[in-house]
Amino acid sequence: MPLADFKSQKDVVALLQSSLDRGRLGHAYLFTGQNLGELENVGGALAQTLNCPNSTSSGSPSDACGQCVSCRKTAEATHPDFMIVKPESKLRQIKIGQIVRRPNSPPRVLHELVYQKAVEGGYKVALLVAADRLNEDAANALLKTLEEPPERTVFILLSTEPERLLDTIRSRCLLLTFAGEGQRQFGELELGWLRQFASMAARGEKDLFGRYRLLGTLLQQLDELSEAIMKEIETASPLSQHEEIPAELREQWEEENKAASMAEYRYRRANFLAALQGWLRDVWLQASGLGNELAQFPELADSTQSVGSRLTPREAGENLRLLEQTQRILHTNVAELLALEMGLLKLKL
Repeated sequence: MPLADFKSQKDVVALLQSSLDRGRLGHAYLFTGQNLGELENVGGALAQTLNCPNSTSSGSPSDACGQCVSCRKTAEATHPDFMIVKPESKLRQIKIGQIVRRPNSPPRVLHELVYQKAVEGGYKVALLVAADRLNEDAANALLKTLEEPPERTVFILLSTEPERLLDTIRSRCLLLTFAGEGQRQFGELELGWLRQFASMAARGEKDLFGRYRLLGTLLQQLDELSEAIMKEIETASPLSQHEEIPAELREQWEEENKAASMAEYRYRRANFLAALQGWLRDVWLQASGLGNELAQFPELADSTQSVGSRLTPREAGENLRLLEQTQRILHTNVAELLALEMGLLKLKL
């Protein structure tokens, strides 16, 4: 699919094509936005363009033809100089074995692509989908590669939560933020909790006990979520499938289960807070007199109107700032309960 087909991302496309035309291509890009599918499609189109023999024509910006053998192989992910790295299915992580060769690695790993000579003589392109799901070892291995990138190699990192990436990785990438690709999708678990939270907030839980009741609804949901994730990870683990396991291997798998559970929990916790942020934005719109036309959660209009009608635009905006600050703090080593108390108990509702 040519870059020019992405009409809703004309600014991003124009920048990429200008870089290609001027020979000023970056070695690493970070595409961010809320629609991971679109990020992946544009990343694939850039990969096609980089190795398309028909990508340049007189008077036209660089773009893939979409028809040549190289473009077809890239679209099918069979091009020898192109690979896609995605989180593994059960643990939802990008693991070290996908970056560097390990005994349990898949047939292709990123290091073997980028450190070998291009098979077809063009660019070597690595597309990392949901790069924020890199585990610690994988992130550190990727960082070392980004610090000294091989020639004619382009890394395209995709993320809906770029704040979860290492600062050192983000700083080595050219950031391109995608515009207007739609709202984050939430599951019934997040939506069910948000309905409960909004309803309680609308009733005017203003005293300290009321605020702790609001916080308690989230803490209870997170506790149940943590237990469910751990059970799911343990069920999928080799530990549940073998009775006699050497002590050293058992310890390794237990550590992997613990790390995978924590990564998945943090990802799901971020979804709860993103849902709350969306609703607080709706409250701000209501407080600002902008109504429900732009609301993310129109089904919560009654609760939104009730809370928004008693806040000034400044107070509603401060709620958004507080929640953003809480989300940043949660990415540090501050205890979860303390971070949530510092943020949610200060909300003006």
